[in-house]
Amino acid sequence: MLWDLDGTLVDSEEQHWLAWREAMSAEGVALTHDQFRATFGWRNDAILRTWLGTDIDAERIERIGDAKEELYRNLVRRDRIAPLPGAAEWVRRLKEDGWLQAVASSAPRLNIEVVLDAIGLADQFQASASAEDVERGKPDPQVFLLAASRLGVPPARSIVVEDAAAGIEGAHRAGMRSIGVRRDGAPLPADIAVASLADLPPDAFTSLIR
Repeated sequence: MLWDLDGTLVDSEEQHWLAWREAMSAEGVALTHDQFRATFGWRNDAILRTWLGTDIDAERIERIGDAKEELYRNLVRRDRIAPLPGAAEWVRRLKEDGWLQAVASSAPRLNIEVVLDAIGLADQFQASASAEDVERGKPDPQVFLLAASRLGVPPARSIVVEDAAAGIEGAHRAGMRSIGVRRDGAPLPADIAVASLADLPPDAFTSLIR
């Protein structure tokens, strides 16, 4: 079982927005919410190249990205972020039923650790794959394939839970089944798509790997 983080396990959009706005303001850039929304869920290097141009150097990408992520983690700790409806219940139920679970996210590893600790699920996952572990972001399947390999589970026996079309595409390219959470109401080409994880039927996961 491979879980996306932002928008799937937690609604962290506001914290990401505030952190990016402050980090870009320090660079003299007035970021709009539309710019932020258009890149939400991307890797930091891709985001900053979109906002600041493809000729931005690696040192500046790292410096701005590190500042933003530190701001974000502080906001997560301050706001006592909570899991999205149904997320914690499903994660705990699947672990009790013997499923192996990993987080497969475009977020930095430290973000994953801070968020899982904040929502009380750090002990429910056996592995993770983060931005530092891969060279290409979603929809490339690399992060999912790596997370599955760390669990020792073949792609055909893996299920991805995602809220973004790029993540669903990445799951399909990895040869995995998918459950999509339609966070903003937009259609998702997942094997099962719901408005909330709380809406999933009891056999949602087992039905996908029979």
